[in-house]
Amino acid sequence: MRMCVVQEAAVRICVAGAYGAFGLKHLDALKNIEDIEVVSVMGPNKDKIAALASERHIKHFSDNLEDCISLQNVDAVILSTPTQMHADQAIKCMDAGKHVLVEIPMADTLADSNRIVEKKRETGLICMAGHVRRFNPSHQWINKKIKAGELKIQQMDAQTYFFRRTNMNAKGEPRSWTDHLLWHHACHTVDLFQYQTQSKVVKSFGLQGPLHPDLGMQRRQGVQEQHLRGLRRVFGVRQRQSLRRGGLQGGRLCRLQRLRRRQGVQEQPLRGLRE
Repeated sequence: MRMCVVQEAAVRICVAGAYGAFGLKHLDALKNIEDIEVVSVMGPNKDKIAALASERHIKHFSDNLEDCISLQNVDAVILSTPTQMHADQAIKCMDAGKHVLVEIPMADTLADSNRIVEKKRETGLICMAGHVRRFNPSHQWINKKIKAGELKIQQMDAQTYFFRRTNMNAKGEPRSWTDHLLWHHACHTVDLFQYQTQSKVVKSFGLQGPLHPDLGMQRRQGVQEQHLRGLRRVFGVRQRQSLRRGGLQGGRLCRLQRLRRRQGVQEQPLRGLRE
């Protein structure tokens, strides 16, 4: 009897924003995944994207996303581009028949987020936000402990301190776009809260204060929350953006704070876990 082995074709990926801080992280990660081939890279600077393509032995490169998604051999696109471009670019990719992974956040407005969701439903293609922090070793360790019944969540508290006062990326290079603590950074923690508790946020409230005169980012935040069990907390803070997540199913309390101060970054991702 002859056996026929069918080998699935590799998924062919285009990485947009490829030479940026997180575009490079995606390229490094993709090298470690079987049946993945990066066939195209995109970046706004022609010289930089050409140099990256040569270094990584990637045949196609362009400073224009439309060039990349017009290729027949591109199955999916990873968007590691500035947040303000995500919605329009994700929709263009799906209109071109490409699956999409959008770096978090998927957009910086609810209206744009809804546009992406509507296009995904219309096309039936895969479009997902990059909640990659779930897969950090520390968070996976916690998740396994919770699923094994070794830890029971009473409260989760995340605090991130940004000690830089300039608009720089993770590579220490100036950004072409303005960072945003709520849309850009807090999304990761909100997702982690729901991932670790396996429940959805029912209610949350947040108020932002004055914006930084140079960065255009909020420096003060007051928050009120309502939990399922009637727990209400109100607090105000200076020079930080805080978002308390209230009303998780099961009555769990999750709190998120974002503080921008001087240079450097310090993160305490999870606290309040009890055995």
